[in-house]
Amino acid sequence: MNSGKKKLIVILGPTASGKSELGVKLALRLSSGQAQKRFGIKGVEIISADSRQVYKRMDIGTGKITKKEMQGIPHHLLDVVPPQKRFDVVQYRKMTLEAIGKIQNRNKIPFLVGGTGFYIQSVVNGIVIPEVKPDWKLRKELGGRPISELYKMLSKLDPVRSSAIDKNNPRRLIRALEIVLNSKRPIPPLSSKKADFEALFIGIKRGKKELKKLIEKRLLKRLSGGMVEEVGKLKKSGLSWKRLEEFGLEYRYIAQYLQKKISYQKMVEKIQKESEKFTKRQITWFKRDKRIKWIKDYFEAKKLLEDFLKNN
Repeated sequence: MNSGKKKLIVILGPTASGKSELGVKLALRLSSGQAQKRFGIKGVEIISADSRQVYKRMDIGTGKITKKEMQGIPHHLLDVVPPQKRFDVVQYRKMTLEAIGKIQNRNKIPFLVGGTGFYIQSVVNGIVIPEVKPDWKLRKELGGRPISELYKMLSKLDPVRSSAIDKNNPRRLIRALEIVLNSKRPIPPLSSKKADFEALFIGIKRGKKELKKLIEKRLLKRLSGGMVEEVGKLKKSGLSWKRLEEFGLEYRYIAQYLQKKISYQKMVEKIQKESEKFTKRQITWFKRDKRIKWIKDYFEAKKLLEDFLKNN
């Protein structure tokens, strides 16, 4: 590779689109002896860009890649903290930038792979995120309001952030409002500095019907693979029902099912429906970024990647 800016490959897309699989496949391609010689690199390491996969013991519900699926490609930012602890975008950005630096110092290419647009943006766009301390008085006041009202407030104050947030997650809504109201500006304010990376953005494109089927297939696989039992074990380990529901989607509705608030069938329906809604929000977020090159399969992604490395 030519000297200059360090290279970063971003692989993104909506839930269930196949990001992890594509990331590993492309990483294996670049880890071959021929590719290493051609591009002057020593391989690839992957960094997860998923706001829930940072938590330990939350494997099935978050769709965390397994050791077998990694196929020997090193992965970072998985299993970083116990689920009892809070983890936010500020911590993520700091740890990811450190990981990217170490990977690049090993003359390897870092892949940033995931669907949490806000996390990806915090790393690549040079975003300065205000470190707002907890405002317990404000949190208590906001905590007494309906979730729909919190979401409406955030949409008015910061429409960009509200488009990507889980609107059924009161903790995240309250934290977002806390930052906006105390910093008196939308989050995140973009810094004017240029990114430290020469980045290629590869987005996986899936049709609406195809995505719906992929979500359903993945959900059934997770349920048969012990997802309900995983949530039960997390509860027994000391997590409250409230904390489990804060993780959203699968965890929220499985927690409600285990509390006998909804039936098993209702739980499945809710997870499917909310996952579909979540993918719509993800796509809306990603569509704003004109740097993303949308691909339909591995071969399109491989060509983009090799052209990028060859020409840069």
